[in-house]
Amino acid sequence: MRKLVYYIAVTLDGRIAGPQGEYDFFPAGTEQQSAAYSTWANALYPETVPTAYRAAAGLADAPNRHFDTVVMGAGTYRAPLDQGITNPYAHLRQYVVSSTLGHDADPAVTVVPDDPLALVRELKREDTGLDIWLCGGGKLAGALLPEIDELLVKSYPVVAGAGTPAFDGPFDPTTFDVAERTAFPNGVTLTHLTRR
Repeated sequence: MRKLVYYIAVTLDGRIAGPQGEYDFFPAGTEQQSAAYSTWANALYPETVPTAYRAAAGLADAPNRHFDTVVMGAGTYRAPLDQGITNPYAHLRQYVVSSTLGHDADPAVTVVPDDPLALVRELKREDTGLDIWLCGGGKLAGALLPEIDELLVKSYPVVAGAGTPAFDGPFDPTTFDVAERTAFPNGVTLTHLTRR
């Protein structure tokens, strides 16, 4: 069965975005440090680079290594949509969970108005050989916590103080084990966790 993997960037206080959905405050470090981290991350997870940026990152023809499907909330989808990008991950099957977004945003994007758990359970039963990437946001992650199998947490050395939490749902202590942790010169730590 396929796994649902929540791959997300977080602040030290567990925020994935600011109060207005902003994410441009995440520090990158020096240009050289940022380039080293991006090169490593993009090589390992090329499918997580939005289609519009793949050519510039040298990933135009890179095959999907881990994921063939992305699930995101309306807030996560809103960022590219506000820039006129209706199909942000054309190299993946895209699902947006939203009760307010119309079904006509883009023919390549499937809008799911409710029951994200049923959606993910159905996707997990597929036999594609690749996993499902939960791209964000916090409310969706909170709703999907029972189905999240792994976490890939990019922790940045910054405190937001307010904003969207990584998980915004009911109190439900869920234990994960650290499988691997990698630290980078720009201060980012990538931690891979698996459900206990």
